[in-house]
Amino acid sequence: MTETSSLRLAQRIALAVPALLLAGAYISQYGFDLFPCEMCWWQRYPHFAAVVLALMGFFLAPKRLWVALAAGAILISGLIGLFHAGVEYDWWEGVTSCAAMPQAGKGQSALDAIMNAPIVRCDEAPWTFLGVSLAGFNFLISTGAALAIFNLLRKGEKA
Repeated sequence: MTETSSLRLAQRIALAVPALLLAGAYISQYGFDLFPCEMCWWQRYPHFAAVVLALMGFFLAPKRLWVALAAGAILISGLIGLFHAGVEYDWWEGVTSCAAMPQAGKGQSALDAIMNAPIVRCDEAPWTFLGVSLAGFNFLISTGAALAIFNLLRKGEKA
């Protein structure tokens, strides 16, 4: 089976979207001190998997399967983002645990880093744009990308 332009585009989206969303998450964390809560981490894990699956789709057969699995992982992250956004907007109740990110600085022991770590609540959006939180943006971007990938794969089957 030859590669179609739809499959190639789906591969690129399946790799680029989770990689860029993870890059944005780490830039916001380390560049702007927007530390992740527990549910933020939950959204990152499927993106890590999606990057690996998308890369496998470039090198292993059947390519369409690997890209579809990557799209599924992206969609899962988006759905977790929807759940997290709903918690932030008080649409429903979330988890009771919150994450703290220890950041050991120079001359600081690991214990000091843990004791002085910021407590990050899952039910408060630390940043919004036009009323949409980072979790909300993850939902919108990830879900849209996953649906686009599935659509491209479906189109490529017909070619």
